[in-house]
Amino acid sequence: MSKRLHIVSFDIPYPPNYGGIIDVFYKIKELHKLGVKIYLHTYIFDHKKKQKELENYCEKVTYYKRNNTFTSIFSILPFRLKSRVNQALNSNLKDLDCPILFEGLHTIYPLYKFNLKECYVRTHNIEHSYFYGLAKSEKNILRKLFFYLEGFKLKKFEKNLKKAKAIFTISPFEQNYFSENFKNKTIYLPAFHEAIIYTNDNKKGDFILYHGDLRVADNIKACLFLIDIYKNTKYKFVIATSIKENDIIEEVNKYENISIEQIPTQQDLNKLFTKAHINTLFTFQKTGIKLKLLNTLYKGKFIIANSPLIEDTGLETICETANSREEILKKTEVLFQKEFTEKEVEKRLKKLEPFSPEKAAKKMMEIIFR
Repeated sequence: MSKRLHIVSFDIPYPPNYGGIIDVFYKIKELHKLGVKIYLHTYIFDHKKKQKELENYCEKVTYYKRNNTFTSIFSILPFRLKSRVNQALNSNLKDLDCPILFEGLHTIYPLYKFNLKECYVRTHNIEHSYFYGLAKSEKNILRKLFFYLEGFKLKKFEKNLKKAKAIFTISPFEQNYFSENFKNKTIYLPAFHEAIIYTNDNKKGDFILYHGDLRVADNIKACLFLIDIYKNTKYKFVIATSIKENDIIEEVNKYENISIEQIPTQQDLNKLFTKAHINTLFTFQKTGIKLKLLNTLYKGKFIIANSPLIEDTGLETICETANSREEILKKTEVLFQKEFTEKEVEKRLKKLEPFSPEKAAKKMMEIIFR
């Protein structure tokens, strides 16, 4: 008997070019490899387009319009959930006789509204905590207020996760939180990602790399912090992003040793990984595991990360931890005197074994189709 699974994704999972959507895409890919027939439901908004690539892994892809209008802010529901309420999606899901996987708290309106039995939720964040963190990093007062209000609404709405048959958490940190609130419903399932080790003939790079989505307040704050550390030093510091941000551009233009590289695709980022000697990963808010940490561990050389980003991941011993300006500069100096050898690669591979996407997909199948 064929195994059928409907997946509701908060965004189009291709190209897999940021955090949560990386998890969604490589999950679909791995489940498809194992013979699961996937019916994908996703949202189209902004300037995004339908992606034919998804048809290689899904039996059917259905797109729904996201209602990003200003009025959604005034709903008692969180904006990121209210803007995804769609009657066509509700109709397509409510009479299904096979399992449904909701990607993120913000996709579960049909579960909240109807008595759906075979439903599972993948949590990508402790959502209210994530939004409170964004509020702290945000400078614009209106956006700051919006983030606090959204966090409050998400905290209240979170109780609806109890309607799921199981909750798949993305990190040990989040597993601890959700298991306290939802007891035996929670199962830790490591993040799905492109688990390909890129061999580097080049054992020594010549610059420090930071990459991130500069639409996110925490990333902007982290980027400005790192610019302030590396400005006027002997080190070349490169910022890679698909979205440029005015405050960052203005700051970068002041210093000869700092530059911005546009990365429209993952391949562009991969090229930078092969040339960089050190990758700096920094956050001001603890949110489970950063997908870019896994991506960098597979494709980059040395990593300097701060405690909120690396703690409770199980990957602390294969990164250098530094929290202050002094610690970061000291680690930078030490690492530029070292080569990234095969021994380092072997050490990483051993640590990354529990993060195998194939193992995670098999575990998910065992739970959903038992």
